[in-house]
Amino acid sequence: MSQVWVNGQPDGNVNPLDRGLAYGDGLFATMRVSQGKILFLAAHLDRLTQGAFRLGINWLPSNALKLQLSSLAQANPNACIKLLITRGAGGRGYGVDFSRDNLALLPQKHVSSVSSEAACHLPKVCEIVSVSAVPAQYAIWQQQGICLALSDIKLGKQAKLAGIKHCNRLEQVLIKSASLPKGAQDWLVLDCDDNIVESSMANLFFVIDKTIMTPRISFAGVAGMMREQVIYQLLNLGYKVEVSDLHYDMLNKAQHVFLTNSLFGLIDVLAIGNRQFSRTPLTSTVREQLSLTL
Repeated sequence: MSQVWVNGQPDGNVNPLDRGLAYGDGLFATMRVSQGKILFLAAHLDRLTQGAFRLGINWLPSNALKLQLSSLAQANPNACIKLLITRGAGGRGYGVDFSRDNLALLPQKHVSSVSSEAACHLPKVCEIVSVSAVPAQYAIWQQQGICLALSDIKLGKQAKLAGIKHCNRLEQVLIKSASLPKGAQDWLVLDCDDNIVESSMANLFFVIDKTIMTPRISFAGVAGMMREQVIYQLLNLGYKVEVSDLHYDMLNKAQHVFLTNSLFGLIDVLAIGNRQFSRTPLTSTVREQLSLTL
């Protein structure tokens, strides 16, 4: 069962007018704790900061938040910590610039200190932190690899949101709502032009001859923190890494495929539909070098 903190308060309440709840107006990071420390915490916070800037959310990680995350990691030495940022509570409508009429809809405790028009333009950002267990199957997936099935739900294109792990995840909810075929553990997801984007929860890498390729995240999908770390590590090892549009037909050229996300690190893909792939020692090598073994 997850433990939750809202703006630093244990079991705190989210305002019912929060824009994250009303419109998915926010973003989040899912972070793995190993031996009492959050792996790649600085990279996670940098990505959240960049995403908040792109969405126009006035947020930077405070020292108090960093201390809270560090304390939770020490208290939960092998766990999953999720940090979710929303724009905060606002009035009716999609617009972010709130008038006094909209403020009248907010609970009094949120507006009692407002004394001028200039003081009420933006809502106060809400930070929600939760702690839960890392799914037990991830260690098995690292050891054995997984198989993917092709989802019939395709991702829409929106360059303004591409790459951000924002709170509008209904496409993924629909993808995961379908029953997987026997023997498959996750879905391969394409965009509307049949370009490979990701799995339902991870980024993809393809080994084609001596080149390692990963889909470009310019119009759809999440540019995962672990994807970035793995690209850096592969380059340090001397591999050629190419980020490009990858059509579904490209699968016929790949010898190896692997997935990355912040919780399970790297795992081999054994098959996508009827197309089978051999495991590559590269995944265990990078996993060990980045201390990602579960």
